[in-house]
Amino acid sequence: MTELIMIILAVIAGAALSMQAAVNGKLGEKVGVLKSAFLTFSVGAAITTVLILFIETPHPETLLTVPKWQLMGALLGVPYIIIMVTAVPRIGTAAATVAVILGQLTMGMLIDNFGWLENPTIGLSWQRIAAIPCLSVALWLIYRSNRRST
Repeated sequence: MTELIMIILAVIAGAALSMQAAVNGKLGEKVGVLKSAFLTFSVGAAITTVLILFIETPHPETLLTVPKWQLMGALLGVPYIIIMVTAVPRIGTAAATVAVILGQLTMGMLIDNFGWLENPTIGLSWQRIAAIPCLSVALWLIYRSNRRST
């Protein structure tokens, strides 16, 4: 049951990311890509600070004591936001979102297969590999549909 709840929450998070991309795309057109990205990270930092102060339970490690490579996750969000703010107005929310998911799926499978970044190993199967061309076809169909609509 816990796994099903995690899947549902991940779907909700994905929906929120698509909404964020659409909103940030419009904002980026009006105020600029970097200002839109700055707003996203500033508001996110403020909300996260409140959550840390009032909800987060203590952990034995701190940001200063974990292996330094684990801090790179903070850097990886920056290109995502900038690319989405730039891409959504040009190719649409659906195409940009599916393209991101295709990248996430492919890298996620590599991370799982090789156990990179200290993650458990989950081997490739034909079902996992088949998901990549299926999602690629979805991206192509959505992008092609976008071009016909304009």
